[in-house]
Amino acid sequence: MLTKLTLVFLSFAVQLTLQDYPFRNTSLPWEARVDDLISRITLDEIVQQMYKGGGGPHNGPAPPIKRLGIGPFQWDTECQHGMNEQNGTSFMQDIGFGASFSREMVRKAAAATSIEVRAINKMYAEKGYYLDHTGISCLNPISSLMRDPRWGRSQETYGEDPFLSGQLGQENIRGQHGEHPRYIRTSTTCMWFDVHGGPENIPESRFSFNAVVSERDWRTTFLPAFRYCIKGGSDSIMCSYNSINGVPTCANKKLLTDILRNEWGFSGYVITDQNAAENIIATHHYLNNSIDAAVAAVDAGVNLEIVADYIKNPVLKSITDAINQGKLTEDLVRERVKPMFYTRMRLGEFDPPEMNPFSLINTSVIESANHQALGLEAAMKSFVLLKNDGVLPFGSTKFNAAALVGPLADNKNFRLAADFRFAAGCSTPACGQYNSSAVKDAVANTDVVFVCFGLGNHLEKENIDRYDLELPGKQQQLLEDVVQYSGSAKIVLITFNANPTNIKWAEENNRISAIIAAFYPAQAAGNALRAVMTSSTTPQFGRLPYTWYYSADQVPAMTNYSMEGRTYRYFKEEPLYPFGYGLTYTQFFYDYFEAPDIVHAGEELHGVVNVENVGTLPGDEVIQIYLSWNNPSETSPQIQLVAFERFSIDYGATKTYKFSISPENMAIWTDDRGWVVEEGNVTIYAGGQQPNQKKSVGSNVLSRTVKILGYKNLGYY
Repeated sequence: MLTKLTLVFLSFAVQLTLQDYPFRNTSLPWEARVDDLISRITLDEIVQQMYKGGGGPHNGPAPPIKRLGIGPFQWDTECQHGMNEQNGTSFMQDIGFGASFSREMVRKAAAATSIEVRAINKMYAEKGYYLDHTGISCLNPISSLMRDPRWGRSQETYGEDPFLSGQLGQENIRGQHGEHPRYIRTSTTCMWFDVHGGPENIPESRFSFNAVVSERDWRTTFLPAFRYCIKGGSDSIMCSYNSINGVPTCANKKLLTDILRNEWGFSGYVITDQNAAENIIATHHYLNNSIDAAVAAVDAGVNLEIVADYIKNPVLKSITDAINQGKLTEDLVRERVKPMFYTRMRLGEFDPPEMNPFSLINTSVIESANHQALGLEAAMKSFVLLKNDGVLPFGSTKFNAAALVGPLADNKNFRLAADFRFAAGCSTPACGQYNSSAVKDAVANTDVVFVCFGLGNHLEKENIDRYDLELPGKQQQLLEDVVQYSGSAKIVLITFNANPTNIKWAEENNRISAIIAAFYPAQAAGNALRAVMTSSTTPQFGRLPYTWYYSADQVPAMTNYSMEGRTYRYFKEEPLYPFGYGLTYTQFFYDYFEAPDIVHAGEELHGVVNVENVGTLPGDEVIQIYLSWNNPSETSPQIQLVAFERFSIDYGATKTYKFSISPENMAIWTDDRGWVVEEGNVTIYAGGQQPNQKKSVGSNVLSRTVKILGYKNLGYY
């Protein structure tokens, strides 16, 4: 029988042996350490690492390899707008971050979230728990675009523009990674790759949907935001549920190898959306057995599979059988697992904890005062002021009587009067049953009425699309009752929805003084709304990150993946509110714009623009730089955003914005040559809105024509 002293000695000897492995040698390059580690893992151990990406206790976490001192690892952690699965600080949905047009806000919120993720992971790991949503591998950011205004998951995107989405995605990655020269705080996963943006369930299921897309639309709309994400250093990318031109994305070699790895140089890992590998068989009917599906996925470029807990035999579990049948090589499988362990090393798992400052983060950071303040600031900067007849801001005004009505009105921190009335009118946003008398009683003899309605997660979310853009149920009737029975009260409409709703009646009705698009502002909602409506000195308000259509009649069918007639880049009609639109409490004037007369193809274009706050209050301006091709040889966007920046500008002050336009943003797509910068004229616009839009924010837009000399083939990027 072994004595206690003997056991202690053996344990010490094992530790010495483990530390002698080259993969634990911190002086070696990461790649050499990864190669050594993978050489010591058996094929069966590798396969388990690849199919246990998460999905309850049965299919996650990735199991330990005890003989090498390797612990469990949880890959399946949602970090999109805060560590909400574990009651961390709740930040607004990404559509609000898109509306903020603020790189800084995205980066700071991502950093705060990753700090809390680290704390929660440490807490659970110390207890020996590695459950879903407790890891330090974040499924975030979302790089898919808001392609269709009926799509249920629009709220999870940064909006409809590839450039805006790509830029904010990069800041998200920087925030999550942190600034340590050796370690990353949390790892990142760009989702959902690719040609993804509805349908969820209308008119067919996302699990079987085949997105038919032209090479031009694929390259110019659906890929660019992901390219920015990869350039920003994302550790991984998630293949989506749909097929692209008949091939499921998680078995799509053109997507995951030819484009992602060969053209873009991606060296990270590809993770499947939950059960997406199973759907190669079950819903797409692309293949009919797990061995061939495993071959297709791994050969295409998949490294890791997320599987729901009820799945007993994940597709990638068949890798061993595929190798035995000669359909896969063990060398390829070993290569597939390397990026996952490279990421785990960068997270600090195989180094002494004292080397990694992120390992010291504890639960005291969760919902800290700084994080709560950041959530409040972010929400304030996300709200878009769509209409204001001068009633806002209220300043120090105190009302005798105020009413708060609507199915999404439930925050009593909103109180602005001694006599405060509340009436939901409808028990849910669907508003099928409407209590008109309660609303009429609440708004009678008041000075101001706040109407809070929209969609909420009841009506737009994962697995729930919409048939149209109309206000649900009796919401329109509720609004009309407020107008009819509130006398001369000022009416402020606050909409809570990601996708546009038909509020044309409210926009055109003079009784409705102001409209604020609040999106989904999370835990800071009430305080943030109160602050932006009462404060005349705190800069706030964002801009629309998408085109607010009048109705669904203005866009093609959900299943039509042509970009013709979609988003501000191709939409030729007049929307209710255009992309980039948003009012403030002050006024801006652009009085200087300098750009070169000539730029050589393949070179950056540098410009300067001045904007002055000519109003009487401070405010935030979002300077927007657009480009249009005067006579392109190929079909191209009619206009596109190529630079932007958000500035706080005091009244009477001027800001100078120096911007650059990359050759990539001056290039057009050609099916036979890839991206090319052609000789010809382009027009550059600078202002706080799109040029020539009928729905103006009141400021001016300046323009310059630039001659591109020569020709430059940028190839495939």
